[in-house]
Amino acid sequence: MTDHREVAVVFWPGQTPPIEDSLTALLAAYHLRTETEKGESVADGDDLPQRYRAEISDPRSAFAQDVVLVALMKDTAAGCLVVTAPAHGQSEIKRLWTAPAFRGQGIASSLLEAALAHAVENGADTVRLSVREWRTGAIALYERFGFTVTESWDERDQLVCMQRAA
Repeated sequence: MTDHREVAVVFWPGQTPPIEDSLTALLAAYHLRTETEKGESVADGDDLPQRYRAEISDPRSAFAQDVVLVALMKDTAAGCLVVTAPAHGQSEIKRLWTAPAFRGQGIASSLLEAALAHAVENGADTVRLSVREWRTGAIALYERFGFTVTESWDERDQLVCMQRAA
C-alpha cells in the first residue's frame, strides 16, 4: 500500500511555493509524450499544436476557468491534474500526469482524490474524462476510482470516454 502522507496536493495558482515553471515542465512532458504515443513527430514544445503550446506557455490563462492541482513531494512538483468548473452538473478531469521519476508513489491517486473532492464541493453531480485507449494503466486507475466507460462525446480516434457520479 502506498503511503500518501508524503504527497501534498496544492491548488494553483494559490498559496503554493513558486511552481509555475514546474507546472509548465509537467504539462510539456504530458503533451510531448501524448503526441509521441499518437505517432506524431514532435521534437519539442514548439512542434506541438497551438492549443497545447498555449497551455505550456501561459497555463494561468489557458486554465483561467479551471482548477489546477499540483502534487508536491517535499518541494518538488511531481504531478498535475486539471479539473474544470461544473457545467450542467459535470466537471471534467484533464491532463493527469505524474513525472516518471515519481510514478508508483500514489501521486495520481492523490490528485484524483483531491479533484473528486473539489468537484463535489463545487456542485458537480458527474465527473468525466477521456483517455487514450493505449494508456491501460491510467484506465485501470480510473476504474479503481469508480469511473466506467461511457458513450463518447469526442470524435478523436482511440479515445475512451469515462465518467462517474461525483
